[in-house]
Amino acid sequence: MFNALVVEKDAAGHTHAAVQRLDDSRLPEAEVTVAVEYSTLNYKDGLCLGSGGGLVRHYPHVPGIDFAGTVDASSDPRYAPGDKVVLTGWRVGEAHWGGYAQKARVRADWLVPLPAGLTTRAAMAVGTAGFTAMLAVMALEAHGLTPARGEVLVTGAAGGVGSVAVAILARLGYRVAAVTGRPETEGYLRELGAARIVPRADLAETVKRPLESETWAGCIDAVGGAMLARVLGQMTYGSSVAAVGLAGGAALPASVVPFLLRGVNLLGIDSVLRPYADRVRAWDRIARDLPMAALEAMVRPATLADLPALGEAILNGQVQGRVVVDVNA
Repeated sequence: MFNALVVEKDAAGHTHAAVQRLDDSRLPEAEVTVAVEYSTLNYKDGLCLGSGGGLVRHYPHVPGIDFAGTVDASSDPRYAPGDKVVLTGWRVGEAHWGGYAQKARVRADWLVPLPAGLTTRAAMAVGTAGFTAMLAVMALEAHGLTPARGEVLVTGAAGGVGSVAVAILARLGYRVAAVTGRPETEGYLRELGAARIVPRADLAETVKRPLESETWAGCIDAVGGAMLARVLGQMTYGSSVAAVGLAGGAALPASVVPFLLRGVNLLGIDSVLRPYADRVRAWDRIARDLPMAALEAMVRPATLADLPALGEAILNGQVQGRVVVDVNA
């Protein structure tokens, strides 16, 4: 028997999440059983803890798109009992039962060995948000970004992806400008390494001019919508924007002019179906380039029982940094 946070839907279509005791027979069929130690909270988790947001296929359902723990049993030769592993993506916690439980059973192809230098708790302080942030940094580097090129903008900077992106970029020597709509997060963002705070209102509206002054040498954008359209017109020649989220909307009211006259690149970052080799490289970079003190400063601890309220909070933009869930607490 093990504890799990189970979301159920009643005949009227209303959902309710509560911690339940489950038998091992409830676990899905797959090659590797993991004793989960920690999970975390992402925007998608907030959706799955509530109405499902169109992500959940079947109820009852165990959410949790990330987890880290120790292999308990494996029929795949790549993993043995005692191995430390981490999982993000692959629609675990959405289409498949996830990590908000003391046990999980998943396909071996979905796992990555925990890199040396990271604990399972630290891995979940990183989670999908931090993994995505590192993928974005790597994509910008691959397109020529260096600290000498100039200032790098991070939108949605106080959120999960943004917080880790600020810390990584600052550690790598970049001058980081952090966009936030919450003035109370300024001190937090400066502690992570932000050199400048940009009020959200400064970038919240589109303008008629397709090009503005060249300001940003790179950008990690977690907002999308009108803010991304505005930022594209402020990028320096040949620079790139890594798009990682759509907190501000999925529509992009933008002009093609920045692409044609300034050679700006818009780089889409997917973390869900990222190939194994890319995952290993990203996790190795995280272990090397993410300052652990800054990571710890982002962490808010939680238990399984805390998650229904936290899921609602993250959907309302009220969660700062990273929530780390001790599933055994």
